[in-house]
Amino acid sequence: MMAKTLQIRLCTSCGLRYPLTEGHAFGTRCPICMGDSRLILSRELIVEATHNRADSLDHAKADKRKELGKPNEKQNLPGRSKQFAVLLDNIRSAWNVGSILRSADGFALTHAYLCGITPTPDHEAVAKTSLGAEESVTWSYHKDAVKLVNRLKKEGWQIWAMEEEARAQSIEAASNPIPSQPVVLILGNEVSGVDPGLLEVCDEIFYIPMRGEKKSFNVAMAFSVAAYQIQK
Repeated sequence: MMAKTLQIRLCTSCGLRYPLTEGHAFGTRCPICMGDSRLILSRELIVEATHNRADSLDHAKADKRKELGKPNEKQNLPGRSKQFAVLLDNIRSAWNVGSILRSADGFALTHAYLCGITPTPDHEAVAKTSLGAEESVTWSYHKDAVKLVNRLKKEGWQIWAMEEEARAQSIEAASNPIPSQPVVLILGNEVSGVDPGLLEVCDEIFYIPMRGEKKSFNVAMAFSVAAYQIQK
């Protein structure tokens, strides 16, 4: 594993909250308005290194993961009877955003909160990948996801996130019925993950067990796995 420094910064001009890793082209300037920004927090970010395939396979054999059991045979997913929304915080790829919106429609989510540097359906690549899903899944843009989530929490929303950290439990644990409160599922930046400020206010944090060499799925794939499991 390689270590880099991750910063969470807040633009003093437009209020954008975004992650900054070493080597960012704009430095500490806001990527939207190029204004000055201030440091909110800093931590070490562990980046997955490339491993020798043979060594990885030997390690996998020595550390077999528990089988997840037989697949659930239920195929029918519920409609929009309960509020279930997704929050994309500082997702960089327009293709990932479009793919998530398309999946959000398939899983009957009620809303998509697009935050920070996450591109909106106004971006051509988002619209091309979503195939019109932004017409059936309402969406809104917010510069500061932490402010938004604190408001949602006060309004009675359950705050869930996908992230590998100390409190996280397997996504299998999310197969229980959705609480009476509405649920918003947070997915974070492809490199730095979910903003620590968001994790602090989460009610539940989940991860997807991995069986191969890599430590995580593409964010769009991870969302589809989680959305399916949550609605089982």
